[in-house]
Amino acid sequence: MRYRAILAGCGAMSKGWLRAIADTPYLSENVEIVGLVDLNLAAAQERAEEFSLAVPVGSDLAAMLDQLNPDIVFDVVIPQARQSLVVTALNHGCHVLSEKPMAQSLSDAQGLLALSTDTRLVHAIIQNRRFNMGIRRLKRFIDDGHLGEITAIHADFFVGAHFGGFREAMDNVLLLDMAIHTFDAARFLAGSKPTAVYCHETNPKGSWYRHGAAANAIFEFENDLTFTYRGSWSAEGANTSWESGWRIIGTKGTVLWDGYEKFEANIVSGTDGFFRPLKPVEVPAPAFVEQTNGHASVLSDFVGALRADTRPETDNHDNINSLAMVLSAIESARTQSRVRIDPGA
Repeated sequence: MRYRAILAGCGAMSKGWLRAIADTPYLSENVEIVGLVDLNLAAAQERAEEFSLAVPVGSDLAAMLDQLNPDIVFDVVIPQARQSLVVTALNHGCHVLSEKPMAQSLSDAQGLLALSTDTRLVHAIIQNRRFNMGIRRLKRFIDDGHLGEITAIHADFFVGAHFGGFREAMDNVLLLDMAIHTFDAARFLAGSKPTAVYCHETNPKGSWYRHGAAANAIFEFENDLTFTYRGSWSAEGANTSWESGWRIIGTKGTVLWDGYEKFEANIVSGTDGFFRPLKPVEVPAPAFVEQTNGHASVLSDFVGALRADTRPETDNHDNINSLAMVLSAIESARTQSRVRIDPGA
């Protein structure tokens, strides 16, 4: 039996979802797209034609749910429409996989979490950037104990991206729309919960965004771990990787990742000298290569969890902690103060 799914939100991002489903054997064997929904009916029709989907298209999600009775709703709508869509889908008995962010406020996120719990349905978030080769290699390296106890994680993100469209009109555009990927990856690597943040947010001169194209944040985590983030979406001339550049420090040494394919790891190998002698260590391949394919991997993890009656890795019970990092950073920037992080879940 294949899960019947409606995809809601047929803008540019929907292409990545539909392409992953079409090109990944596990997904095409387990998921059938039975309908497309968008307020712009022409966009839904265009996407159906592009992916050769002979399915109904509509602009009213509730009506399409009543008509098609799917098992899953794939939520690719703009953030402002997410709350209503997810509530509608859950109340119609559908599991939901949403684009990020999970919600626009913690109270909204808590409401979605409570509703998914009450309905015994899965709501997860497509944090696809934690499902890439580099992050999974770092996670295995950390978990294997090469660095000892992790004390600090640092990430730099500098990309001059000209999207046009809704992003350039958003509030807190970097923190809300992009930094959540890096925050979520840092939380994944840390293996512990964030507890507080201090953030300074700006919109630099020359920025083509309306608000919040740059931010610097210091996060406190459990176990005395510190995570720092420096980022800008209006920094041109020396782009980093979309995955950021990383430095992870432990009690035994340090690993660097440039966000592409370059890793450098050294551990202390002696007890003498002003600078202690170091030994290079190879960063191994990830334990599970199938978890390194971005959209396809997070979609497969979601579908696999439904099959196994378990929670996917990016289930809302977990992802609310990444959302709390973002919203607390925004609050810190607004108040110019250190803010405690409490997801309230």
